[in-house]
Amino acid sequence: MAALFGLMPMMASAQVADAYYTKPSPSAALTKEATKWLKKGEWRQGYTGADPDKSVNVVEFYTQYQKNPEQWKALFAWLAKTDLLALPKGKHPIPGSKLVASVEDDENGDLSKRGSESHYHHIDFQFVVKGTERFGILDHITSMPNCKYRPDVIHYDYDLKRTHFIDSRPDRFLIFFPCDWHIAKVKTDKADQHIRVVVVKVDYID
Repeated sequence: MAALFGLMPMMASAQVADAYYTKPSPSAALTKEATKWLKKGEWRQGYTGADPDKSVNVVEFYTQYQKNPEQWKALFAWLAKTDLLALPKGKHPIPGSKLVASVEDDENGDLSKRGSESHYHHIDFQFVVKGTERFGILDHITSMPNCKYRPDVIHYDYDLKRTHFIDSRPDRFLIFFPCDWHIAKVKTDKADQHIRVVVVKVDYID
């Protein structure tokens, strides 16, 4: 099984042997700039409860933050001030933005019953604040869309042997950009499959 590169600095190159999991960086200089920005941490808006998972495309994170600072700043400021375990499940508007946080108390399930997806106009910010959630990350070379966008989500047929799996826990969050084709809420090896997940859809700016 091919593995993803670590977050800094190689994740943005998106290539591992004959597998391809995320959008490549257009230049080494941009990768260096994005890595420096990530380490500096001003994007956090005071939030220190979790770090980006190593699978996060640092160049996409950096460039999207620069293109849409209002939403990203509002998201992280809200995280810094909010007890995510105490919130009731459901929809919660994020002050200072049009963003809405979806708090879900759910359960992981068999991979065969979980659908793959990506979005065209939105970014999935996924944060497991209780329990462990497994995600599948699809290889672009062997995966193919099996439908049209409806209206902003598309699904894929994929090769399981070339799918990379990562376990998300409360010490890190994941961000899925349009080029990050993924499967959520996959059953883990843990005895307890119950999870609490906070999902926020941030606008993707071309």
